[in-house]
Amino acid sequence: MIKYYIAIARPDHWFKNIFMLPGIVLAFKYDRDADFYLLWPKIILGIISICLVASANYVINEWLDAEFDKYHPKKKDRPSVTQGLKTKWVYTEYALISLTALTIAYFVSPIYFILSIIFLIMGILYNVQPFRTKNRIYLDVISESINNPLRLFLGWSIITQLLPPSSILLSYWMGGAFLMATKRFAEYRFINDPERAGLYRRSFRFYNEKNLLISIVFYALLSSFFLAVFLIKHKIELILSFPLFAILFAWYLDIGFRENSPVQRPEKLYKETPFIIFLIFLSIIMLLLVKIEIPFLESLINLKH
Repeated sequence: MIKYYIAIARPDHWFKNIFMLPGIVLAFKYDRDADFYLLWPKIILGIISICLVASANYVINEWLDAEFDKYHPKKKDRPSVTQGLKTKWVYTEYALISLTALTIAYFVSPIYFILSIIFLIMGILYNVQPFRTKNRIYLDVISESINNPLRLFLGWSIITQLLPPSSILLSYWMGGAFLMATKRFAEYRFINDPERAGLYRRSFRFYNEKNLLISIVFYALLSSFFLAVFLIKHKIELILSFPLFAILFAWYLDIGFRENSPVQRPEKLYKETPFIIFLIFLSIIMLLLVKIEIPFLESLINLKH
């Protein structure tokens, strides 16, 4: 039975913690005194800790969702639904993973430790009654996607005790909301039965394709706005990458429209080879733009009226 308890911790979802990587990179840019050769052990500890925090949240997520997952065409086969797991062992697993994660986080940095506790609290608010924000329309997306800026902030806090720019945190949050709302949209279309969808996820009693699409556009616009603020304020040359980000948003939504869309299971997105190649291309362009100087662009934001 051990493999089923491991499965509900979802180690195959650890790749999502790549969202902390930009936080690490940005922190080195902002804190010139940070030394990678001194900090790499803390980076390793931080990665291990965040993966364990995420797994703790997945454990309670999957366990408390079991009675609802049985109405989902795919999730009804999860171990929490089919394998008769024991409550005491599930909560023991949650406690051990959480304590291990926080113990490691304590040795990374004080801010990292506090943020890890907040990460765990968000998992409780999202999954546990009487809070269970995942049952409430729009709040389900907003509360879950806050894990994105938390991941960025966690990566940042490994390197420096300075605070990250609020614009990038807000862009990350709304970008996460865009991803989550697109996932909801794809799930709703995949189930293709409003009554069954409402049994699987209570917020689906209030969602429909129209209001999900409207929310997706709303989150994309907000994320783009805060991203533009960050790019212009901190490195004007980076604004040249903005059209590529627009393509990225549009492409992801296009994938969300596919039948049995892979955005329902982001851990499978690596199979979208052209999309992954584009992500790599965008990353390379961003790195190049960080290195170059275009005085003309700088002059545009320094015009005197």
